[in-house]
Amino acid sequence: MPPVKPMLAKAVREVPRTEGLHYEPKWDGFRCVVFRDGDELELGSRNDRPLTRYFPELVELLRATLPPRCVLDGEIVVVTGEGLDFDTLQNRLHPAASRVRKLAAETPASFVAFDLLALDDRDLTGERFDERRRLLETVLPAGQARQAGAVSRLHLTPVTTDPDVAQDWFTRFEGAGFDGVMVKRGDGTYERDKRVMLKVKHERTADCVVAGFRTHADGAGVGSMLLGLFDENGALHHVGVASSFTAARRRELVDELAPLRENALEGHPWRDWAEASAQAGSTRLPGGVSRWTGTKDLSWEPVRPELVAEVRYEHVQSGRFRHGGRLVRFRPDRLPASCTYAQLDEVAPAELATLFGEQAGPAPR
Repeated sequence: MPPVKPMLAKAVREVPRTEGLHYEPKWDGFRCVVFRDGDELELGSRNDRPLTRYFPELVELLRATLPPRCVLDGEIVVVTGEGLDFDTLQNRLHPAASRVRKLAAETPASFVAFDLLALDDRDLTGERFDERRRLLETVLPAGQARQAGAVSRLHLTPVTTDPDVAQDWFTRFEGAGFDGVMVKRGDGTYERDKRVMLKVKHERTADCVVAGFRTHADGAGVGSMLLGLFDENGALHHVGVASSFTAARRRELVDELAPLRENALEGHPWRDWAEASAQAGSTRLPGGVSRWTGTKDLSWEPVRPELVAEVRYEHVQSGRFRHGGRLVRFRPDRLPASCTYAQLDEVAPAELATLFGEQAGPAPR
């Protein structure tokens, strides 16, 4: 019965090559546990918030395809011709029912299954992963989705025990929006809310302009630094934040940024962000309330854009860091004007059909 907290993963830097491991692509979407009991079907998120109302097209599809009683773990994604689109997926979480129906028709979501937690009256969380995977392939074979006319909407994730195949996925499908590779022990049970899986994610560094900061939620120190990159026309775009500082480092950053706060708004490129954000096609700027932040205070303190920070990031989507960055070090040897988009890696998109074509037959071993 819902809710079920999904099994989690801890990060490693390289694809491990220990015997007995299974590898899967890491999908960039919303983690979702699907519960079906007859006509009842619920989509549960990682944080126990129901997703059911936001994806009526998936409810209909899964009810028509899944066995009468089962629980699946997987990912909700939005697939485009160039890969996975997380921005569009985020937009699906709209409070208005009429808007939800409209978006369901215009940008339908897909579901990728990668684990089976229960089938009929059988609790599978104590079973080995390779047994759960075997049963999942009987519940949701690739051919079943195609025969239902839903090849682009319902998927069984590929899996392999070959680390070379996993390494190929890690590099070849990054341009399609994949986060990396997941690693599971073949004899591992499903341990709820525990970091027993491994995840290998892409990481890079970029030199960014520090243009402001937000105070930490506890009011003590710097919670995050606002980062910018220049485009080819010399406009400074907000690309994300660097955060996850220790309490001691948050206090240190207050002193380090203090000299740059003097007269910071004079000529600051983001001074009029509130007015500019209302204009179509404006520069990406910080601040503003979204459905994700609600009434959260997103006010920020400007600093003169003179400091350069080397930041570790995973990948870029729609001109912004997909996840928050982490500060590596400050770079007093770099000029802010040198912090441009040109330094970011451009990864050519890979066609999703290539990956799904590999699962047309038995899953690769």
